[in-house]
Amino acid sequence: MVRAMIQGLLEKYDKRVPRYTSYPTAPQFTAQVTGARHEQWLSRIPEDMPLSLYVHVPFCDTLCWFCGCNTKITRRYDPIAAYLETLLAEIDLIADILGPGRPVRHIHWGGGSPTILTPTDTVRLASHIRDRFSIHDQAEFAVEVDPREVDEDDLLALKDAGVTRASIGVQDINPVVQKAVNRIQPVHVTRRVLDGLRERDINAINMDIMYGLPHQTCTGMARTVDAVIDMQPDRIALFGYAHVPWMKTHQKRIDETVLPERDERHYMMMVAAEHLQNAGYRWIGLDHFAREGDTLTTALDEGRLHRNFQGYTADPCPVLIGVGASSIGAMPQGYVQNHTPVRTWQTCIQKGWLPTAKGYTLGDEDRLRRRIIERLMCDLAVDVKAECAALNRRPDTLLSSFDALRPLQEDGLCSIDGWRITIPEDRRIFMRSVAVAFDQYLQPGAQRHSRAV
Repeated sequence: MVRAMIQGLLEKYDKRVPRYTSYPTAPQFTAQVTGARHEQWLSRIPEDMPLSLYVHVPFCDTLCWFCGCNTKITRRYDPIAAYLETLLAEIDLIADILGPGRPVRHIHWGGGSPTILTPTDTVRLASHIRDRFSIHDQAEFAVEVDPREVDEDDLLALKDAGVTRASIGVQDINPVVQKAVNRIQPVHVTRRVLDGLRERDINAINMDIMYGLPHQTCTGMARTVDAVIDMQPDRIALFGYAHVPWMKTHQKRIDETVLPERDERHYMMMVAAEHLQNAGYRWIGLDHFAREGDTLTTALDEGRLHRNFQGYTADPCPVLIGVGASSIGAMPQGYVQNHTPVRTWQTCIQKGWLPTAKGYTLGDEDRLRRRIIERLMCDLAVDVKAECAALNRRPDTLLSSFDALRPLQEDGLCSIDGWRITIPEDRRIFMRSVAVAFDQYLQPGAQRHSRAV
């Protein structure tokens, strides 16, 4: 009976909806936000406002066919070296606009594969950031690590750079699955790098697991999760594979006939979640799990959990500065995104321009809906009246969103008590479908988003 009910809910609500790492979401960004407006926004950031810095390195030496990131494949280092020079120039450009000594509380290098940089260049990039910004003593410095390409010199460079957290993609330990997605990564390779990080006092570890990949089964998912648990990371992200070959053409190399069906995807995700919770990890929001005492669980308990382009975070900074091709920044005034083509991005910076391709200027209505969606995605609950009061808005302007939620309430996906909305723990996988009720821009049937479950 329960299984049949879940199947019915999946049939009805497993639609293509945003992940809400921002609101409004990236499809709403337009070229009306120019480099000139971006510069204006940067220049108006108060001197004492803490910043978060995201650095994008869009290169890998092999292509994982499941990848949804903006990255390029190269076996030569020359393009990477040239990219780094432009990256340093962009950091200078932004720092000159902001002014000297701006405080940074959080740094994240993503990709692509930041560990594709040589050890010398890894330290050089980190040193340049420290030269141009004032890095807080307790700042978290996180780097995404591909263990397949990391040796002892790379590990030492990460330590010398001041890295405090490493994020390692595992996805699946089954060689058959790995071959089907072109990511061959034996467990001993991951363990070697993990041990090397810990030996160098980089003890905060994240690991990523993915469900919905070709040839995956519930049994195999349990083996992968147990292997990851055995490595004792602090946090684990459990992502559903988004098969969007019309957007990411390299995904056409994946054999669709061996992708798990919708119901199988759901059950392998629930198997993974059960194993993780039994091992002492708490379920955070939609797809993160963390140990007690981790900054994510503390932020959740204290109502300080946030969601941004890197997922769930305890980072409290009101400004996210994005550098590198395709990177996205968030400021009080709105969002900005750099040009994705590396050559276009480089040309802008060589001319002394911010490489802004597009963005979005927030209005009061956007800010209110963003707060509501973020609390639903983080806390599984929101007091709409309180959020309206915080922004001096009237809650009755959102009555149409409550009307949209009535069918979901009837199906048990949420409960409504006055102005308070709550998502039951055992229905959290449908939280994106609940959040959609407050999205005034989403077009029904939009194909550019992943499925809700």
